[in-house]
Amino acid sequence: MLHIVNKSPLERNALYSCLAAAQPGAAVLLIEDGVYAATRGNAAEGKLRAASERLEIYVLAPDLEARGMAQSLADGVKTTDYAGFVELVTKHKNCQSWL
Repeated sequence: MLHIVNKSPLERNALYSCLAAAQPGAAVLLIEDGVYAATRGNAAEGKLRAASERLEIYVLAPDLEARGMAQSLADGVKTTDYAGFVELVTKHKNCQSWL
């Protein structure tokens, strides 16, 4: 399953709910303000690092760049572009958006 999170972990708890529900082998894609979770020093960094042992963690690079955070990407997080976003959607049978 592909889990898509678009809210900052400072704004909502969608990311934490997602990480708790995601099964091993699933992928998490952080988009829009959700990309803040993928930055070094963010409150969610430790949880993402721990989750990356059982989940694939991605961040949408254009959204990260638009927020000026491209140089602050946390370890264990992979970047993808819009074409990669489409590939992730087609690779996974189901998608869950976390609001």
